[in-house]
Amino acid sequence: MKKYLKITPEGTKDFLFAECSAMDDICGKIEEVFVTRGFKRVITPGIEFYDVFSLPCSGITQESMFKTVDNKGRLLVVRPDSTLPIARMVSSRLKNSLLPVRLYYKQAVYRNNPTLTGRRNEFMQMGIELIGVKGIRADLEVLTTAVNCISSVADDFRIEIGHAGVFDALSNELNIDDEYKEKIRISIEGKNYSVLNNLLDKLEPCKAVSAIRSLPSLFGGEEVFEKAYEICKGTNAESSLEYLHKIYSNLIPLNLGSKLIIDLGFVQRNDYYTGIVFTGFINGIGDAVISGGRYDDLLSEFDAPMGAAGFAVDTDAITIKRLTDNDVSYSDNPNVLVFASDGHEIEGINLVAQLNAEGRKAQFSVLPTFEETEAFAKSRGISEVKVIG
Repeated sequence: MKKYLKITPEGTKDFLFAECSAMDDICGKIEEVFVTRGFKRVITPGIEFYDVFSLPCSGITQESMFKTVDNKGRLLVVRPDSTLPIARMVSSRLKNSLLPVRLYYKQAVYRNNPTLTGRRNEFMQMGIELIGVKGIRADLEVLTTAVNCISSVADDFRIEIGHAGVFDALSNELNIDDEYKEKIRISIEGKNYSVLNNLLDKLEPCKAVSAIRSLPSLFGGEEVFEKAYEICKGTNAESSLEYLHKIYSNLIPLNLGSKLIIDLGFVQRNDYYTGIVFTGFINGIGDAVISGGRYDDLLSEFDAPMGAAGFAVDTDAITIKRLTDNDVSYSDNPNVLVFASDGHEIEGINLVAQLNAEGRKAQFSVLPTFEETEAFAKSRGISEVKVIG
């Protein structure tokens, strides 16, 4: 027997029965939010040219891509992300569309994670892209869609919001190169105060250095802005801070309370995000289940400069969490099993259709005898067997 005949590759898995039901449930609720908010579904190819993902701003390393070549020797990549292919699509097939365009996707993506530390190489990804518009209305549309999305599948969640422009403006006031800037960013993102202080101690003291040193601690509600305004006063970060405050104030009527958090230590890659950035967390899931923000420069890489914002949802993580919830069941058992005697099969099938239309969750028995049907029902915990004929 061949060595790999009965197993799946590392980082992949089969989904069975209740897992599929849970995934359909989660994806269905999220998809309903997207459709209700006016987003239209698109599907991009599972295989794209390498050029689509080789952009410096992509943040996707070569090592994390599954690559192959076509019969012309051109380098191809199995889709590791959905936003970049959609940017390609908008810049070509949708370039003459009336703007803005509202798109959503539901498709698998593939990343080569050699260590596989709790991560899979194949996972389902859903998300939206609002393309062709900038400004507070667009940002609020994306953010409130994210809130609707996460609240449709969980009660205990939080949304953390920041602005890429705060760190970007402060770091641009320092006489440092991009590599040193990235080291500072990573230390802030990881809230590694020791490394951050060591990096900043090597720089000439100034208002920007002092402000950057405080960013990881600026986490909370309205009170964050009072501290942040004082720290950033006189720097180029003030405008981004004021915009973020305006966004936060507009979200207050949603009555999210402590579920809405400002995090100025949330500093994503500056070569990708250009405005608001946000993540969504569900209690019981360690990593963020929603990640997104504004990335106005991305479409310029495809010769189609225009505003863009969106987010992606880790539906696999939500599905796994849902399957562990004690108050949720995804049993695929019918309530009624219908057995038809010889010559009465169509009557039995029609009865199943009738019962299902009444919400009874019925199933037609394909076993040849009543005794086998009864034994099957008992073993599966099916409470009722109906006999026709």
